[in-house]
Amino acid sequence: MTNTSRIRGTQERHQEGFTMIEVMISIVVLTVGLVSMLAMFSISMAATNSAQEDMIAKQEAAETLESIFTARNTAQINWNAIQNVSNGGIFKDGPQLIQDPGPDGLDGTADDLNGNASCPGPSQCLQLPGKDGVLGTADDVWLPLNNYRRTILIQNTTLPNGAPDNTLRQITVTVTYITSQFREVQKQYSIGAYISSYR
Repeated sequence: MTNTSRIRGTQERHQEGFTMIEVMISIVVLTVGLVSMLAMFSISMAATNSAQEDMIAKQEAAETLESIFTARNTAQINWNAIQNVSNGGIFKDGPQLIQDPGPDGLDGTADDLNGNASCPGPSQCLQLPGKDGVLGTADDVWLPLNNYRRTILIQNTTLPNGAPDNTLRQITVTVTYITSQFREVQKQYSIGAYISSYR
């Protein structure tokens, strides 16, 4: 046997392929990586879907607080009315369905309205742009806020000596809602401020 034959025989013995175990381990590692990527993709999709709900909650809470300050600044209501009903004011106690403001223009009072002509029902509806992406056209979509509850809590404050301060109140607006993720999760958004009797 010549040298060339020996070298060729040695090379053929060293040129082996992957074993079955190596292939199986590679498949398992690849599968674990793909499953992890799919899980992260579904979590990010759920977070994207709940982002709109989070924004609605923040907007509703801020709008409620702003309407109270505007009513005080324009003398639409007097100082004694800026209380919960249980304390002689006009704002409903406890969690309430979010409805359109009534004739007084204030959220969370007894004259709030049930729905409107485009969105009949007990709750307020948001008008969203339809397929054309333009708000105010015929294909707009109405989103009812049936899974949102708003609580307006108005508390009297005290002076450093412990006596009640009749010129300053604390307002906390909390919007509680159920997200539509994989499983229903209750979330809430709160905003607070102090309001004084002075304009």
